[in-house]
Amino acid sequence: MDLDDFIIAVFCLVDEAMPRVTGGHRLRERGPDPILADSEVLTMEIVGEYLGLIQDSALFAYFRQQYAHFFPALARLHRTTFVRQAANLWRLKERLWQEVLRRVPHDEHVAIIDSFPIPVCQFARAHRCRRFRAEAAYGKDTLVRQTFYGLRVHVRHVRVEWPGVITRFGIAAANVHELAALPALTEATQGTLVGDRNYWSPAVAAEWQQHGVDLLAPYRTAKHDPHPRWSARLSRVRYRIDTVFGQLVDRCNVKRLWARDLWHLANRLLRKVLMHIVAILFNIELGNPPLQLARVVVS
Repeated sequence: MDLDDFIIAVFCLVDEAMPRVTGGHRLRERGPDPILADSEVLTMEIVGEYLGLIQDSALFAYFRQQYAHFFPALARLHRTTFVRQAANLWRLKERLWQEVLRRVPHDEHVAIIDSFPIPVCQFARAHRCRRFRAEAAYGKDTLVRQTFYGLRVHVRHVRVEWPGVITRFGIAAANVHELAALPALTEATQGTLVGDRNYWSPAVAAEWQQHGVDLLAPYRTAKHDPHPRWSARLSRVRYRIDTVFGQLVDRCNVKRLWARDLWHLANRLLRKVLMHIVAILFNIELGNPPLQLARVVVS
């Protein structure tokens, strides 16, 4: 499909799902309805994330200049009003994400867990950085082997179910260990969780096995690994989450922190995850490989 068809398809998907995710209730307790419909705002956010428009000002300007005929109310709306309305819809994004998730085939009993860092600022300015002062902390970025100051997103602290569908995520300080995220990650779930070496802990694995969760991870250090072939097999399975993380970093620029509080940060992460699941759904309907997001829109 081309970009125009993609925008229309996203709007139809969102608008048709709105009665189900709201339960038929009015979103606002009082006051007039907004000039721009909530389904239109959500559509622009999803499409904007797909196009890499991560800043609210860039997203608003793009649709106002290029697609005013699709969203005529934009001409009568100020950018700050649009941004506030979008941020206030974070709960609706979460429900819509779960609504679309039910339409995407995935194995609920096999999941991959991992985390990735989000620096709050450059390391040299960390001692005087005021953003997220109560939440941020120093942590280790194992990919670049450097210390950073910021937060860490986990999958629900990040959980990606086969074949690459994000089903849960959460935010924690950078110094929170991956194993500390397991209670939220495994809530009301059963099956197999595959993690990297940071999740290796026989005691924790035995504890969660009593709750129907099999935690599989390679030995903590590769040098002393007693079963290197088994660890290599687990690592090949776990690499699928790296593909998803790469899409969030490259297409959505998830490591660029434009928010100044957890509320706006959670909203930005939710719309990135929502875009990801919508793109996977469209790929499945088009007969494309689910994780090849670039094939959803062709020029």
